[in-house]
Amino acid sequence: MSKRIYLASPHMGSEELKFVQEAFETNWIAPMGPNVNFFETEMANYIGINASAALSSGTAAIHLALKSLNIKENDIVFCSTLTFSASCNPIIYQGAIPVFIDSEYESYNMCPKALEKAFIEAKEKNQIPKAVIVVNLYGQSADLDKIMEICNKYNVPVIEDAAESLGATYKGRQSGTIGEMGIYSFNGNKIITTSGGGMLVSNNEIAIQKAKFWATQSRENERHYEHLELGFNYRMSNVVAGIGRGQLKKLDERIEQKKAIYDTYKNEFKDIDEIEMMPVCDYGRPNYWLSVMTLKEGCKVEPLDIILALEKENIESRPVWKPMHLQPFYKNCKFVSIVDGNKSVAEDLFLRGICLPSDTKMSKEDMNKIIKIIKGLF
Repeated sequence: MSKRIYLASPHMGSEELKFVQEAFETNWIAPMGPNVNFFETEMANYIGINASAALSSGTAAIHLALKSLNIKENDIVFCSTLTFSASCNPIIYQGAIPVFIDSEYESYNMCPKALEKAFIEAKEKNQIPKAVIVVNLYGQSADLDKIMEICNKYNVPVIEDAAESLGATYKGRQSGTIGEMGIYSFNGNKIITTSGGGMLVSNNEIAIQKAKFWATQSRENERHYEHLELGFNYRMSNVVAGIGRGQLKKLDERIEQKKAIYDTYKNEFKDIDEIEMMPVCDYGRPNYWLSVMTLKEGCKVEPLDIILALEKENIESRPVWKPMHLQPFYKNCKFVSIVDGNKSVAEDLFLRGICLPSDTKMSKEDMNKIIKIIKGLF
């Protein structure tokens, strides 16, 4: 069998091992230590924000963001529907109720018009949400000025889920820094990885300090273990943080590599009328984490045909994420769209979309092989 080509996989640089080795040499094999502290500072400096907390996952970061905003049982939280479940599962952890918001075709992200509609309906029922989780999908920011304007009108804070969009920008601002709080994920398939991990960021330094307290089991400053409130085991390992420090130094290079992959696909498929690449919005620069394409309605080739043809050659691809309002677990949750009829924008993208192999370790020969297989189906 030919070598495996992944959708996206870890891509180590030259300095990760040095920071990990330092952790071993100094015996800092713990959920604290110099690498954790430096990683937080270096990340905050890169994105231009006041404070950050290195955590065990992006999911943990969303959970602590919700807790920081005092989200409690039966509170309403609006969330993008076109996302991975880690964006909304923490809403359930807090006992709150998610309401899912449809996408727009322009960015694939939360539709501002659908968000406005959801707020109008919520106001009529006296059920204004306590927070809005906006996801920046596949490395591109949502249209955040429009979303922030709506949320500010109702005095509702925004959590920016930038798990997939670290390094992207929106009108010159770094993805993850525009809402009240932002989160990043560093699991194995993200643009930089720590194997598993995440980060919570904010200009609210007091909130980040409190999040770190909760992330270390809410242990009070006593000789014995004293706990006045519920805590969590969410702090990032010092070893893992060492990997993150090395990875962060390669982020700009990885973005350029991801862009080259997207540009290659776009150029190679430009003469196939049935293929449309995910739009790149002119309000910012994506990080191009995954290259995504959709097939036009009525195309003789279906997404599964492409996925299976690639899979036959040991090449990984996937459908666009299945929207949360269509997931069995969330089937009873409210969903808001501006589309009349049965098929929402998010569902349409799911049914017609394909995430193409976007691994930065792919060779030119790998890319040519993928493109040849796809072109051969049309």
